[in-house]
Amino acid sequence: MKIALPSRNNNIDDHFGHCEYFTVFTVDPQNKEITASETVESPVGCGCKSNIASILADKGVKVMLAGNMGDGAVRVLNNSGIEVLRGCSGDVKAVALKWLEGSLIDSGDSCHEHECHN
Repeated sequence: MKIALPSRNNNIDDHFGHCEYFTVFTVDPQNKEITASETVESPVGCGCKSNIASILADKGVKVMLAGNMGDGAVRVLNNSGIEVLRGCSGDVKAVALKWLEGSLIDSGDSCHEHECHN
């Protein structure tokens, strides 16, 4: 199974739409361990990164562990078969391990502004 985390300097980026890259972990939920890691470049352009959903879904990502994210981005990810948990912060590996332990829940934190910078 694969999970993705919007990242900046190996930490969860507080704002999904402005992350530098996505950390994608392959995980074994039964053994609660990370078995592989890769970095996926963040798309250039509009801050919502909504075009990342299909890229991550094609890689087999099933869960996005994020900080803050707008409802529109959540819908796009959900429509691509990716479950979203918001309210995450800190080191990406530590967050992934907490998720594997079952100690993370969606905070419902939602961004209500959408800014596009060209």
